[in-house]
Parts: sequence; C-alpha cells; structure tokens
Amino acid sequence: MNDSISSSPITFRPAPVEHRLIPPLDVGGFTPLSTTDWPGQLAAVVFVQGCPWRCHYCHNPSLQPRESGCGRDSHTWDRLLGTLQQRQGLLDGVVFSGGEPTLDAALERSMHEVRALGFQVGLHTAGLYPQRLAKVLPLVDWVALDIKTEFEDYKAITSVPRSGEPVRESLALVLASGKAHELRTTWHPDLIPEAALMRMARMLKSMGARHWVLQGYRATPVTEATLGPGERTPPDELVARLSRIGPALSVR
Repeated sequence: MNDSISSSPITFRPAPVEHRLIPPLDVGGFTPLSTTDWPGQLAAVVFVQGCPWRCHYCHNPSLQPRESGCGRDSHTWDRLLGTLQQRQGLLDGVVFSGGEPTLDAALERSMHEVRALGFQVGLHTAGLYPQRLAKVLPLVDWVALDIKTEFEDYKAITSVPRSGEPVRESLALVLASGKAHELRTTWHPDLIPEAALMRMARMLKSMGARHWVLQGYRATPVTEATLGPGERTPPDELVARLSRIGPALSVR
C-alpha cells in the first residue's frame, strides 16, 4: 500500500445491516493520482485484491491471490478514505481496478462511500461476475470492460474453461446500461488471429458498442518466457480494416 494513506478520521451515515456484516474492501494497492486509468479524468485508483483467472499477459499477477498482504484490514480502507477526503476538489473520480473488483462483496458499499465524498466512480472489470456487475452499474459513471477474445476461445487467454460466457452477459449489461464505456482488447498475434479480431469487430458493432480500445502487448518478466520480449503493436493496416467494420477504435 502507498505510504501516503492518511489516518484522518472520517464519518459516514451507518451502513445498512447487511453491509455492516460484509468485511471491508480487500485493497491490494492504491495510486493517489492517475491521468491514464480513466481517460480525460484525474483519478485515484483502488486496486482490489483477487482474481480467479490466470491470463497469460497479466500485468498484475501479485493481485491474483485472494489473500492479500493487507489481510482485509478494516483500517486500510478507512485510511484510504481519509486520503480521498483530503483530495476533494483535486480529483475528478476514483477508479476501482484489480485484480477483479467485482469479486469483492464490499465493492458496492465502497462505491457508495466514494460517491458520498463527491467523486465520480469508474470501474475496470473483466466481466467475470455479471450479477455483481449489475448491482454496481447504477453507481458507476464510466466502465472499462475487457473483451479478451471471442467468447468461445476465452480459455486460451484465461486458462479457465467456459470463462467467456459470463463476459458475454456482462457486455450486454454494460451496453444496455447506457453508461459511458470502453471495451478493451489486448492484442498479441499468437493469442488472437486477425480473423478472430474481424469477427469481434463485427460482433461489437452489431451489439451497439461505441468505443473499442486495442491495446498492444507489453512484456513483463513473467510473460517474456511464453509471449516474448518487448512490445507487439497492431499493424496500421489491421487497425484500418478493423476501423471500417467495428465500433470507433483507438489504439493504446
């Protein structure tokens, strides 16, 4: 955790009984200021501990185990809220990222507490838990949803059988909500063939997606052995073809 988290006391209206029975948010990391995690906004980022998937290109493997070094310490979340209180008027919003934030039952309550401080709420999710996503979407101003590959081929990325099915449902929820969104796909030629990307572009366009982001692969010490060193950037010709048939496309 970042050493800048304050110990300033903070007072809220009592949570409903069912919320008080839920342990505090399991925080695996905190970034006090980011200009990239919510495009166009100045945001703090709360990284929630835990993810059951093991994506080959994951940049945050330390956030995968559910048991964090923080050990679900209630004071950690309270101190983090104190830090956010001191940044009122300086930040536009708070992004909940991970790991997979919808894994944590305390996410809804934590979003309420952040909104009580006057911040907008952003969410990064891979869409693992559509029922939990549906509960928090009314509290979210902007959502970034990972669309890793074609739904039938998700196991090739996540190492988990049938993992694309909940994402299909989550995508439908996000699009039906009318919330500002971006759909994100990390591209590596060994993981997503061009033909699959073309089918994804048509599918997203047909479902009413408005903003698709294609992210190049960036190696980490963990991923170099299997996916190679350096970066893989989508070729301009491929981007142009996708732009003609899919939603508005950005490359990051």
